[in-house]
Amino acid sequence: MHRRTVKELLVAAKDAAELMVDLAYAAVFFGDDSMAREVLRLEDRIDDSLVELRAVCMLAARTPADAAALAGVLSLAMSIEGIADSAEDIARVQLKDIGVPPELRDDLKYAEEVTGRIRIRDDNRLEGHSLRDLELPARTGMWLIALRRDVDWGYGPGPDEVLRAGDVLFLQGPEEGMDVVRDLAGAPPKTVTEPPQRRRLSDLDRAVDLVVELKNVSEVAVGLAYAAILLRDRSLAAEVSVIEDSSDDLFHGLEGWVLRAAGSLEDPEVLRGLLHLAAASERIVDSAQSLTRVIETDEAPHPIIAAALSETDEITADAFVAAGSALDGSSLRAHRVHTDTGMEVLAIDRGGRWIYRPRGRREVRAGDRLLAIGPEEGALRLRELAGDRRPEGDDGEWVEPPDVD
Repeated sequence: MHRRTVKELLVAAKDAAELMVDLAYAAVFFGDDSMAREVLRLEDRIDDSLVELRAVCMLAARTPADAAALAGVLSLAMSIEGIADSAEDIARVQLKDIGVPPELRDDLKYAEEVTGRIRIRDDNRLEGHSLRDLELPARTGMWLIALRRDVDWGYGPGPDEVLRAGDVLFLQGPEEGMDVVRDLAGAPPKTVTEPPQRRRLSDLDRAVDLVVELKNVSEVAVGLAYAAILLRDRSLAAEVSVIEDSSDDLFHGLEGWVLRAAGSLEDPEVLRGLLHLAAASERIVDSAQSLTRVIETDEAPHPIIAAALSETDEITADAFVAAGSALDGSSLRAHRVHTDTGMEVLAIDRGGRWIYRPRGRREVRAGDRLLAIGPEEGALRLRELAGDRRPEGDDGEWVEPPDVD
């Protein structure tokens, strides 16, 4: 039997944990028990991988120096396990029918990144093509998180998966990307319109908004944590700690609004789901902060860690915006950055001040450093838009070349 390497085990665990989070939230959004049960199966697989990882590390540690170097690997694995456990808790909100107010699903429909379900019609441009050839993330900004074919399910389908007419795709990405995929699938556009403005926010509305915000900051925290490790950027790790502090404040604020809302509802039981989801999201942020501990010491993290993080389904990359580039003075939405490159901009470093999860209307300026996550080919496209001329694979400091007369 082939024994997997430490790098292979880390890659498998990280990818599975991120897929679990996506599927868990999608299960709640669609009210889908089968998706939620798959989250639990993935959690079992991660447990098996981490048991094997610990055994491999023990066998590899022949000296005290080896043990010290591999301690960071085990710390990273424990943090990934924490993310997976939190995703399981989110899935159980659906499986135990704890209850989620419809206002939460309405809010998720109008988020910057939406979750959608599309069936491939007979007249389509996807059938017979593999996911590798289609490059959906780079072409549309949409990630295929699950696929249903008749009664069979595929979660986190691989690049060799060939699509067929009748397949039902579950995707995540920018709202405008959804219609691009619908067009490829032969489905009519289904543009989501902005919800009507509520005259006065109720206590429940405020509680729901905080749950959505906790979901958003948990995703940003994990992305920034992996970026901090890969780029060995302690200032970025410090920002994850700032997010962790803010997530605590969000959760405490949520508890207050839930208690206020309970008095005005006929069935306060629906609020339990909000508390469970918020608590799980807050624990994901905690795990993200613990991820960054591997770069808090003066010792460089084990090279296996960087190798593993650079070979996962999604990569973390940065791009410096050059003066006169396509992005200089433009908004992220104007150039459809997420849709056309597949890269989600997690944060912008502007003169040492970080702007988290920038909205599409956010204007980008020369000198900004964009931190993004997405497919490898999308990272190159993002740098082209930004005018970042660093060679592929170069993550060092970028200096704009002088003008040549």
